[in-house]
Amino acid sequence: MTGESREHKTELWLVSRGPVARLRRLGQRVPKRVRYWFPHVPLSLAVALAGLLLLWSKFGIEWRGLVANFPRGLLTFSLSSLPFLLIGLALLLMSVGLLFRSRFSWIVAIVLTVATVLILLRYPHGIHPLLIYYDGILLVLLLVAHGFFNRSSLAAGTLFAITSSLMLLIYAVFGSLYLGSEFSPPIKDYMTAFYYSIVTMSTVGYGDIVPKTAHARLFSVSIIILGIAVFATSISAIVGPVVTRSVEQIMRGKEQRMKRANHFIIVGSTPLAFNTYRELKKRNQPVTLILRETPTEGEFEDADIVIGDPNDREILIKAGAEEAQAVLAMRADDSDNAFTALAVKELNGKAKTIVAVNDSKHLQRVRLVQPDFIIAPQVLGGEMLAMVLSGETITNEFVTERFLHFDRPAPPKGSGR
Repeated sequence: MTGESREHKTELWLVSRGPVARLRRLGQRVPKRVRYWFPHVPLSLAVALAGLLLLWSKFGIEWRGLVANFPRGLLTFSLSSLPFLLIGLALLLMSVGLLFRSRFSWIVAIVLTVATVLILLRYPHGIHPLLIYYDGILLVLLLVAHGFFNRSSLAAGTLFAITSSLMLLIYAVFGSLYLGSEFSPPIKDYMTAFYYSIVTMSTVGYGDIVPKTAHARLFSVSIIILGIAVFATSISAIVGPVVTRSVEQIMRGKEQRMKRANHFIIVGSTPLAFNTYRELKKRNQPVTLILRETPTEGEFEDADIVIGDPNDREILIKAGAEEAQAVLAMRADDSDNAFTALAVKELNGKAKTIVAVNDSKHLQRVRLVQPDFIIAPQVLGGEMLAMVLSGETITNEFVTERFLHFDRPAPPKGSGR
């Protein structure tokens, strides 16, 4: 056995059965187990801890008096402490939404964390300085994990609407009671404060209770502005998921109309991939495209497209790779095409694997994956151009042999064609 053939066998073992393949298969399995709790569960606990730390740092053992004399005990706090109370409670509620990977809860958690950092920087008295660093790190982690919080459900939207409305109502009621003497007539009881809060939040404004001082007027303006903002965002939070669900049902209906069986799957957005798609459609062949992102070309609006990583087992199954006639890996990166062929073979379906090679120096390595066919149109074009310029004869046998590289051992170096 020559040194070159031993090298080929070693590379084949590494690609198909060696540690590289095992590592790759492990990388495909681990996310499926981890994604059920990471990173949304740790971040949810971290946000809940941020809320508890904020409340404890600001109020400490005063919570005993608050609980013992609730709700009148809230009046013992100054109005400047009310934002800490509302943000702390809101963080606790948003941590529940993060458990379900809610996009709205993630957005609100980021806003609340930013608000916490700004308030702590502005009013650091009585707050442990490490809490600022903790919230800063939490903010960075929330931003990094943005891709994991992508669910917009009606339940999450409703939770957001109820939470924001409740927080605003608490702020309005206890703020009205705290500044009660600055209104005409004065606000002295919870029922009057609740009535004024609802009338102001809804921007109705009957005029029977009027703020007399600058502080009371600014407080009333804040209730109006926050009421409009909460109402608008709550409507979008509830209506948005309903519209999204309707669009998804329409898209699922479109996918169900096309039965993905005995079809061709084309992977990639290269000119070769799109030209192959057009020619197959001209011959009325069923074709599914696997792309990283939705194409902008108008002619692909009615195409059967699966968006995702073609090396991912779930994406291939969604595209029907197990029941396909053939999977054509036609991306610009030869290694990506080889890994796609390996992923298709792991499904143990009936689909043939066709791999496109863009660089002649990768032909031998792609052969190690053992696809059913290897096509190298760019390699063929360069070789044919060189032959024409050199005055050599191009035969049909040469074109067929060079265009379709069947799975067979490569000729030894120094041999002829």
